[in-house]
Amino acid sequence: MAIQGKPPTLFSHQFQSSLCSPTSSLSLVNGGSFKSKAQRKPLTLRLSRSTSDANDPQDDYLIDAPVSAGDGFSFSGGKYSDGPNPSDEWFKQGKFVKAYPVGGTGEKAKDPIFGLTMGTGSQASGDVFRWFSVESGNADNPTVILIHGFPSQAYSYRKVLPVLSKNYHAIAFDWLGFGFSDKPQPRYGFDYTLSEYVSALESFVNEVATNKVSLVVQGYFSPVVVKYASKHQEKLNDLILLNPPLTAKHANLPSTLSIFSNFLLGEIFSQDPLRASDKALTSCGPYAMKEDDAMVYRRPYLTSGSSGFALNAISRAMKKELKAYVEDTKAILMDKNWKVRTTVCWGRRDRWLNYDEVEDFCKNSNHKLIELPMAGHHVQEDSGEELGGIISGLISRRIVT
Repeated sequence: MAIQGKPPTLFSHQFQSSLCSPTSSLSLVNGGSFKSKAQRKPLTLRLSRSTSDANDPQDDYLIDAPVSAGDGFSFSGGKYSDGPNPSDEWFKQGKFVKAYPVGGTGEKAKDPIFGLTMGTGSQASGDVFRWFSVESGNADNPTVILIHGFPSQAYSYRKVLPVLSKNYHAIAFDWLGFGFSDKPQPRYGFDYTLSEYVSALESFVNEVATNKVSLVVQGYFSPVVVKYASKHQEKLNDLILLNPPLTAKHANLPSTLSIFSNFLLGEIFSQDPLRASDKALTSCGPYAMKEDDAMVYRRPYLTSGSSGFALNAISRAMKKELKAYVEDTKAILMDKNWKVRTTVCWGRRDRWLNYDEVEDFCKNSNHKLIELPMAGHHVQEDSGEELGGIISGLISRRIVT
């Protein structure tokens, strides 16, 4: 079921943050002094950014932050300027798809630090989750579903979508916990375990496609998709894996991501958009993030603390379950009963996943291997148009609907 959505409300140059304990009526404002709730004044924060232009007059971002009690670490606002935001433009291209029932008791979510009731961004939306989805191309054409990695967003496929839309019905979506999709507080409807993601993917695919589909998945969510595919081979035409973890050396998260699984420190770092989005996306390869793109990737972490808490939960699940899922992935893809046409596309400049043993794995499992020498871990960011052409060529060999 697809529904048109409204973008999250943003108030220019401001975000809300509770910096007081749940029993205190004092809040931290200008320069570290404390004032009562009735005396709150905006707190101006200055965030530095790097720029290639030394003469750029906008060396810093100013975010005016009126302090208010309410939802713990949930923020509201955080636009960098009064001008058009690229994130708004991306949102206008998509819609919400309702898929996968909300679990739990229906109790209002509370933050794990102070126990305060969280804002709407951290609550489950009704009885069925909302997934943000961007579609391109004629819906009557064969369907290709583009699945982003961890951590990323559907936005990472923005260069791939136009290429595929010429001959296919291309769909890119945000996983639960990412981008514009729902991000319920862990233990309040969704716990972000890998097994939950497998079941949730099944629900989403069934909602958006009645016929057979081709799946393209990048990075650390690949084992989740392979697990889904192993249970639904009849549903798939092609499976294309972009820099997936395939070997024992790939079974541990890099320090850039595993740090979000740490107690307390992970909660703090996950609320920093520069660490949660910028560093996570640029430390794994040659990808140089443009400022307009950075504004899209940072937006979830500026508008709600729910993005950070979801990141914590997923990191912990990955740390606990990834090794077993990678082993299952190897076994599934090498099984003689595996019938899905599978291709591995590998960005050779990946700093997180070593290329050692990847070629041997593909040879031994009889799967096609395509190397992209100029791409890193996030292949779709580094070589989007080239990747679109590769995907189009691979799935055009034989399409069954």
